[in-house]
Amino acid sequence: MANMLAGAGAGAGAGGVGAGAFTALTSFTGDALPYAGGNPFADYRSTDLGRAGFGGLADLADRRLGAGVVAANDEFFAERENLLVRGPAVFDPERFGHKGKIMDGWESRRRRGASAEVPHPAPDDHDWALIRLGAPGVIRAIVVDTAHFRGNYPQAVSVEAVAAAPSASPQELLDPALQWTEVIARSAVGGHAENVFAVHLERRFTHLRLRQHPDGGIARLRVLGEVAPDPVWLAGLGTFDLVALENGGVVEDASDRFYSPPEHTILPGRSQKMDDGWETRRRRDSGHDWISYRLVEQGEIRAVEIDTGYLKGNAAGWAELWVRDGDGDPAGPGADGAAAETAATDFGQAEEGGLPTRDGAGWVRLLGRVRLQPDTVHRFLVEPRPATHVRIDIFPDGGIARLRLHGSLTELGANRLARRTAAIT
Repeated sequence: MANMLAGAGAGAGAGGVGAGAFTALTSFTGDALPYAGGNPFADYRSTDLGRAGFGGLADLADRRLGAGVVAANDEFFAERENLLVRGPAVFDPERFGHKGKIMDGWESRRRRGASAEVPHPAPDDHDWALIRLGAPGVIRAIVVDTAHFRGNYPQAVSVEAVAAAPSASPQELLDPALQWTEVIARSAVGGHAENVFAVHLERRFTHLRLRQHPDGGIARLRVLGEVAPDPVWLAGLGTFDLVALENGGVVEDASDRFYSPPEHTILPGRSQKMDDGWETRRRRDSGHDWISYRLVEQGEIRAVEIDTGYLKGNAAGWAELWVRDGDGDPAGPGADGAAAETAATDFGQAEEGGLPTRDGAGWVRLLGRVRLQPDTVHRFLVEPRPATHVRIDIFPDGGIARLRLHGSLTELGANRLARRTAAIT
């Protein structure tokens, strides 16, 4: 059975944390039924992360950001690296190896007691794995997914976090002098279920230690939160992508998420296939589609890249960019699909329209409407101006794979980012 919105957790780890550091949003208890054939997800117990308030958050443990499982004390049945594999865990009832059932997750051997007289594990016995986050950040929720682990899942889990050097070795992370903070106290989990814990700590972390008590298997680990980049590193770079997820950029809203999420447009690297970008449904009206972004902080954009990689028969036909500094209407101008005039220097052909370059919500045109080609990287130079938010409009529908906004933080933006980082360190 599932108990929604269980009480806040208490307890303290090595670094200490007070009661209320986490909440078990959905507490699944008990074994799942043995697999009976057919769709293995038919009786899977899941949580609606969007309704829980975590929709659109970055997975700080995403391999595409550079996350990794750097060590584990036991991975006898299934390798630790499976924890961070993208996509749902796969189950093949006929697949066995020399060590037993092959599972898509991290699974340790069964623990035993010290002797025939004490055959059961001690109360504190557990297995552990060390996870390097792909980007440092503030954790909002942790998902411990036990998909397909029906009778071999852990009785309970706990999670600690630490802020260390991003490249810290397992030996450094296991140093007893390192102060870890408990973010999820020891909590029961259910088998074949998506166990979700909300985290209520305004702290910046780089690594996690996942414990399963006393042993068992976990299919996937997701760490949902907000990227908190290193301001010293960004200052050293000087010019960087102000909207990139790994640098702290955020998708605030979008007109359409039908085929793939707009968050894909700020992922690292080039798209690898069509659904690795953002694609909307086909419009049958006179409107257009858009995404609004929040930059890591106030900055000045000097160069823009719009990539339509792998979008060949469904790339957007045209695009334009608007910016604003501070708060305003995130939907911005032109939401009814009206035409817009050119107000930027670019390397492509811009099409003239009829709207002014500024609207009442404080949006200013950065890049006038330009023609996009399928499966192509388009590059434009623009006139720098201070901005905290950006919106891309695409016409009439379709998709883009990536958006890159190259520039630098303003002095105000750099100072605010430094203060914000200090407050969560």
